[in-house]
Amino acid sequence: MSKSNRRTGGQLLVDALAHHGADLAFCVPGESYLAALDALHDTPQIRLITCRQEGGVTMMADAYAKLTGKPGIAFVTRGPGATNATPGLHIAHQDSSPIILFIGQVARDQSEREAFQELDYRRFLSQLTKWTGELEDAGRATEFVSHAFHTAAGGRPGPVAISLPEDMLRDRAEGALGTPYHAPEYGPVVEDLTRFEIMVAGAERPVIIVGGGRWSEETGKKISKFAEANDIPLMTSFRCQDFVDNTGPAYAGVAGIAPDPKLVERIKTADLVIVVGARMGEMTSGRYSYLAIPRPQQRLIHVHSDPEEIGRVYQADLGLVATPAGFAGAVENIVVRKNKGVAKAAHKRYLEFTEPTKMDGPVQLAEIVHHITEKLPPDTIVTNGGGNATLWVHRFMRHKRYRTQLAPTSGSMGYGVPSAVAAKLVHPERHVISFSGDGCFMMNGQEFATAAQYDLPIVFIVVNNAMYGTIRMHQERDYTGRKIATDLKNPNFAKLAEAYDCYGAVIKKTKDFYPALEKALDQPGPSILEIRIDPEVLTPTATIASLAEAAKKKKG
Repeated sequence: MSKSNRRTGGQLLVDALAHHGADLAFCVPGESYLAALDALHDTPQIRLITCRQEGGVTMMADAYAKLTGKPGIAFVTRGPGATNATPGLHIAHQDSSPIILFIGQVARDQSEREAFQELDYRRFLSQLTKWTGELEDAGRATEFVSHAFHTAAGGRPGPVAISLPEDMLRDRAEGALGTPYHAPEYGPVVEDLTRFEIMVAGAERPVIIVGGGRWSEETGKKISKFAEANDIPLMTSFRCQDFVDNTGPAYAGVAGIAPDPKLVERIKTADLVIVVGARMGEMTSGRYSYLAIPRPQQRLIHVHSDPEEIGRVYQADLGLVATPAGFAGAVENIVVRKNKGVAKAAHKRYLEFTEPTKMDGPVQLAEIVHHITEKLPPDTIVTNGGGNATLWVHRFMRHKRYRTQLAPTSGSMGYGVPSAVAAKLVHPERHVISFSGDGCFMMNGQEFATAAQYDLPIVFIVVNNAMYGTIRMHQERDYTGRKIATDLKNPNFAKLAEAYDCYGAVIKKTKDFYPALEKALDQPGPSILEIRIDPEVLTPTATIASLAEAAKKKKG
């Protein structure tokens, strides 16, 4: 074997990443994978982004996967680096996002001794990944990378992880690259399509709910076409609002947190529920209350790319193993129902429900969100994490384009900042707005430093009510007057931006937001707009006082 063809494990790994189309990777550097970092030094086609904490690394990889449909690439060091990275793996798992996490590992001659920062990742990550492997032979590096891409992107997408013993990365070997990965689409068979048409034609009150992984703008358009032609109200699952055009004539709204009660009633009283891609998890199903378990009262058609998901919770009258694209392509031209104006009426109700509402105090968050959705370009990307501040975004933001919403269906806090960084790196030509509550921002706010380091003009909006608002809301509902552990002492977020030589502003009145936003959008780097709201306000419809009064009436 000629030595001239032999490369280090790190070089073979990185060569394979480039071969399979990786163009962006996120990392916190570590001594355990220095040979891979050195190989990336000589691979300019893969841009490497240095982050400040491993949770931010994997959340950025998740956001990249959502935006591109390709596996997001993440590198972290062993032990604490890997444990810090797990929040992003959990997000990717529940959101069906393909990401590949590479983890530095102790040298092979030190394994099974509880060496410095040693962990068995195959055991540790078994419930968070589709597959976790340890690459012990440099000659198999290209094979492992190919396996990782195909596994992460295929079927129901999700995260995979590969641990990299540091001595293996320095070994020299040969490795064949093969062909770049491809995740095939697959659709329903003819017999099932015939059953589908009969069930749709015979339904009087059908609805469609879409969500999950492996969507695209074209897939959303095809599903919308089918819904409009057959007069079926079209809904999206929790935090998948951008999968279809919200201004389309059949769009009826989102089944998520604090949904429109009339939308919920439409699902409960439907005689046919068509679920495409979504799992109908806790948030989309109203804590599993909209459909009975295991056998829904409504007839159910469940379309999912993973056959193990069909029947897992809900027994479907018709289960179709298909990707969203495969299913949409098969049904887009089917017309079996006459238009009676039902979908149009549902869309009219959606528009009414998403008109701005008033809240206590001098700041009106609904008006601010409405301004962003109406005045900024339709391809503006809006990101958020968890917490009650997101309720205004989800209710009043109308998404007109695919992948203008980046939000974790796992409900994870801390996602809004790192996902915005990834969004601006993937789409530097588009506006990126990040929404976070004060508690949410502080969980991964250090990635603002990453945005500043790479001169990314992102507008970070921090809604500050000096508390963990969601938990306080539940306390007031269930343990009225017994507040504990929810108050927060925060920095002046605008001055935090200034500490990085960036623009920051404190917003205390609605009218002050608009000029501040314009100035922020003109900056060469990131900005923070801190919106201080009345702590009494918990949601678009609830205050602390109103919850206390409701609890008092319930007891009385």
